[in-house]
Amino acid sequence: MKAIVMIDYGTPDVLQEQEIAKPELKETEALVEVFATTVNSGDHLILSGAFRDIIPLRFPHILGIEIAGVVREVGANVTHVKQGDRVIGLAATGGGYADYAVVEEKGLTVIPSTLSFEETVALPAVGLTAWQALFPYGQLQPGQRILIHAGAGAVGHLAVQLAKQHGAYVIATARAENHEFVRQLGADEVIDYATTDFGETVRPVDIVLDMVRDGGDTERKSYTVLKEGGKLLSLVSPAIDRNPRTRGIEARFVRVEPNRSDWLSLIRQVQDQQLKVHIDRIFPFNAEGIAEAHRASGTGGKKGQLLIARDR
Repeated sequence: MKAIVMIDYGTPDVLQEQEIAKPELKETEALVEVFATTVNSGDHLILSGAFRDIIPLRFPHILGIEIAGVVREVGANVTHVKQGDRVIGLAATGGGYADYAVVEEKGLTVIPSTLSFEETVALPAVGLTAWQALFPYGQLQPGQRILIHAGAGAVGHLAVQLAKQHGAYVIATARAENHEFVRQLGADEVIDYATTDFGETVRPVDIVLDMVRDGGDTERKSYTVLKEGGKLLSLVSPAIDRNPRTRGIEARFVRVEPNRSDWLSLIRQVQDQQLKVHIDRIFPFNAEGIAEAHRASGTGGKKGQLLIARDR
């Protein structure tokens, strides 16, 4: 089969197409023919080498943790999916940038025929991150005030929608050119982080969702806008769990876990047109397209999700 592999850490230039053997199944896995995948922030950080101490790799390595496609084979102990099912999946160790990927059964869920791969492929990781950050971790309640950093991004644009639908007062940061987009998602206030110090303008909030990689500046400033007893939820700083409590503020790193019930809730909202996965751009499913998608991911400023999809 064809696969787009990384042959070393570095820039997108280390991605190349290779012909490799189709992966073999374990009893708890399914083989999925991949029709769509994404450039997840995790993929981008693994490629750069930023996670080399956390996730050591053997090269060549196939990136792509979010997939959408059709089940072609199942392991002996797989019961939730069957051959021919249209699925979305979270491939925890990667594998999506290939013709076929093997995914643990717990990382897969079936999608209805009424939804496309393109509008659901971002749900396995990006959608799940937004959902679990807001609800299992944040315990967001109607009427609470929440500050969502990077509100126009892949996770942010879904978190804004979900929080607003849940009855929260939503404040988001975004580039000036993305303000109207974020307001249309439901944000009550939008702050231009390039020109405005949110620490001086945001009135106290119950929850902050931080996904900004800036050396911890946004994290430190976020403490100043939280109410006593509030929650600071980070998608970028695993060490935040060890922070001493300040004014009763609970600081937690969001560790996303596959959860079929959460996925089904997200799928249902997409079906009911309550949740919209905005696609910024779709790139071709080849080495050049995937490399270009990673370059676009590194520049920032996108609205929603970057997808990689095959012609069908």
